[in-house]
Amino acid sequence: MMADLYQSQRAMRQMRRQAMQRGVVAILDVGSSKISCLVLRFDGTGRLSEDNSIGSMAGQTGFRVIGAATTRSRGVQFGEINAMQETERAIRTALQAAQKMAEIRVDHVIACFSGANPRSYGLDAQIELESQMVNEAEVARVLSACDVPEYGEGREVLHAQPVNFALDHRSGLSDPRGQLGQSLAVDMHMLTVDGAAIQNLIHCIKRCDLELAGIASSAYVSGISSLVEDEQELGAACIDMGGGSTSISIFLKKHMIYADSVRMGGDHVTSDISMGLGVPMANAERIKTFCGGVHATGADDRDMIDIGGDTGDWEHDRRTVSRAELIGIMRPRVEEILEEVRARLDAAGFDHLPSQQIVLTGGGSQIMGLDGLASRILGQRVRLGRPLRVHGLPQSATGPGFSSAVGLSLFAAHPQDEWWDFEIPIDRYAGRSLKRAVKWFRDNW
Repeated sequence: MMADLYQSQRAMRQMRRQAMQRGVVAILDVGSSKISCLVLRFDGTGRLSEDNSIGSMAGQTGFRVIGAATTRSRGVQFGEINAMQETERAIRTALQAAQKMAEIRVDHVIACFSGANPRSYGLDAQIELESQMVNEAEVARVLSACDVPEYGEGREVLHAQPVNFALDHRSGLSDPRGQLGQSLAVDMHMLTVDGAAIQNLIHCIKRCDLELAGIASSAYVSGISSLVEDEQELGAACIDMGGGSTSISIFLKKHMIYADSVRMGGDHVTSDISMGLGVPMANAERIKTFCGGVHATGADDRDMIDIGGDTGDWEHDRRTVSRAELIGIMRPRVEEILEEVRARLDAAGFDHLPSQQIVLTGGGSQIMGLDGLASRILGQRVRLGRPLRVHGLPQSATGPGFSSAVGLSLFAAHPQDEWWDFEIPIDRYAGRSLKRAVKWFRDNW
């Protein structure tokens, strides 16, 4: 089981290499409210190290966006695919539009998704070095010495990243290769998700006649694009509020050390408005976007919003509601989402990090006044985040709703080392030792 996954991830890394050599790859963010596709062209800078030279094993390269498209998502709920043909159609629509803009056909795709009940584990291991100097094989050996927990039937490992190496008494190394020492230790963060969610996504992409060259958690990639370098280094949480789910990731020392997701998002706010005001979902979405908020002032009692229907009955269609009433419908749900996020951060031990910056991003983060409400519920240091600017990205794709798509592009061009980048002896997959993902900060920093 573990061996299969390890092999399939290695195969995807190989695909990614081929895509790099061809020079183009598609980025696909499969969400509950929209499916976005970016087509990237790589410029071939940054060599893919085949030899054992030091530098990211995973190989880095520069890129620009040459095609971008978004379509309304279909068949996805809580970030998980539940109607294969619908989702397949939506993916094809987005992909065709992006290819048309790029004027090029793409065979390889790197995808991300949210939901799927992510669980984080912290693993560690220590070995005595056989030679004085740390080389590739020794890194592989220490990674394979990690005791992988029994993470349960029907779960798959989505990420397994070494986040910290220690050589003798020096901790906090990001790459120990080429250094001298006696004993090498590693801390690894492993993220597992429901296997069915991954299988459905893989199946869907295959049905679109595409080769999957990589797969990532959107909690992780949103953090890559929305947290600035200092935040990733000193400790920060990225809260990506999507339509059907809200993803949470925590970064420290430039690595993700924890991820989780809450099965609620902006769509739940919309459906509360739709039920509370008796209007269709499409109207509710428009009202939420243009008039919504979570912080009522005196003026909002007098500020009337037209929520007209389209029944053709003029009396019935001429309805208004005060903005204060609308806020009264939206606020409890937004508070509920934030309280749930707060509980997940507490469980992760977020308050033990040297810095507790929180960055809100994703389409759902655009609700007026959200940052104020969030800083009351989550802690003082909250800011709204937009994804990093990348070459060629059209203006329409620079908003917070594109954090995961942009992050996935960065992930495609600069993947972090994962344990499948190393030749690990496959016979070693036992063990049950399990440490809380955040425990080692208290030990090491």
